[in-house]
Amino acid sequence: MEDPKQSPALALFGDDAIFRDPRYEVTWEPVDSENPRTWPVWYRGFIVASMSFSTTIVVIYTTMYTSGVEGIQKEFNIPSKLIVLLGLTTNLFGLALGSVVLSSLSEIYGRRPIYLVSVLLFGLLTLPVALAKNIEAILISRFFGGFFGGTMIASAPGSVTDVTDDQHRALALSCWSLGTMNGPVLGPIIGGFVYQYLGWRWLNWLVLICSGISLCLMFLVRETYSPALLRLKTRKRQKMTGDRRWWCRFDHEETGLQVLKTNLIRPLRMAVLEPICIFWNLYVGVVYSVLFLCFVAYPIVFEGARGWTPGLAGLSYCGIGTGTAIAVVLEPLIRKIIALHPHDPITSRPAPEAAVVAVCIGSILIPIGEFWFSWTAQPSVHWILPILAGIPFGLGNGLVFIYATNYMAGSYTVYAASALAGNSIVRYGLAGVLPLAGEKMYSTLGANWAGTMLALIEVILIPIPFIFYKYGHHIRLRSPMIAKRDMDSS
Repeated sequence: MEDPKQSPALALFGDDAIFRDPRYEVTWEPVDSENPRTWPVWYRGFIVASMSFSTTIVVIYTTMYTSGVEGIQKEFNIPSKLIVLLGLTTNLFGLALGSVVLSSLSEIYGRRPIYLVSVLLFGLLTLPVALAKNIEAILISRFFGGFFGGTMIASAPGSVTDVTDDQHRALALSCWSLGTMNGPVLGPIIGGFVYQYLGWRWLNWLVLICSGISLCLMFLVRETYSPALLRLKTRKRQKMTGDRRWWCRFDHEETGLQVLKTNLIRPLRMAVLEPICIFWNLYVGVVYSVLFLCFVAYPIVFEGARGWTPGLAGLSYCGIGTGTAIAVVLEPLIRKIIALHPHDPITSRPAPEAAVVAVCIGSILIPIGEFWFSWTAQPSVHWILPILAGIPFGLGNGLVFIYATNYMAGSYTVYAASALAGNSIVRYGLAGVLPLAGEKMYSTLGANWAGTMLALIEVILIPIPFIFYKYGHHIRLRSPMIAKRDMDSS
């Protein structure tokens, strides 16, 4: 009698040694109207735009807060500006935690229900801040608002990937990132004028209105997560035919609790044990923290030293925004440069280290912009010069964030989500803590030397991307997680 494990008509599935007949496997047909990648182009474009808008609102809410710090401090008679800045910290901590937890839940229940609940709660949690009677209400509400906003940060790129094919994925992600990459800069630009003319509470009312629009968009966005759709398709097929033999390859995944546990523990384990994660988390975390220190430094330089109004001072971020936009627009050119890199003999595609070329360029541009800003910050220098310093600084940041992400995703493939989740925890954690020291640092050292110190730290870290560009292949070969991945796939 033929061994069923060797039968081509049966497949071994999962740890429970459950055999499934491949003739009854539910997959996507060549032309399948339920497959997100076959939906009309206009609707897929609408999904990308909706995800970009919703993510941008979350990021804007994070940094817009800094525009109203002075108003909150005066209204509640808070002696220290540092206490008010904790609202930025708690929001970033919430983003770090929410991006890991809620993205895990989306793998269990699908993306759409998590989006609907999270966007609704994110919007509602702006109400306690807008109506706050004390600073404690603001700090707590912004933490939980960040927690639910983390869904868009972590899962929106996945939705964009769900609806685009390999050929157009980079273009779609670039369109998505155009708003989200500029979100940290748009926050203080918009917030400066809102605070100046309407007061700090209207910063939250504006976000509430925009989150209402975001919620309407989410109602119009269908489920895009392929495992969830295939599981639903399987249930429908079983019900329609009355045959329980229909199955899909996502039927016997881990339980919800196991998925959540794995997605919480694995990012932390990789962050402390994987050499790639350790150094890239350090580098990207410091770069991101210095970017957020700008939201402390720019008001000091333009409002304090130059006497600009909050609205006008907000426009000083246009240099950084322009540089970030250039990084996104340059994506097709950089993609061609990456394609010229020698291909990996196994995958027949450029090795992950090809993307590090852009990070190397960015690592040089960032301290150039920081030095430039530091020594043109004094009022005796024309205001256009420190604003123009933001262009190389923003361009460098954009290149680092976009292509460091590409490198980590390309290196870990199936473990990419865990690697990037760990990176988010470190990035938002450092970005939430370091700006608390910014006010004291700039008042003690002055804008010139405080900025110079930050630029020197960034110069010291420049070798990290260059080392990975040259030796990244050897480092990947010694990675325990990558070795485990290759063993599992074989």
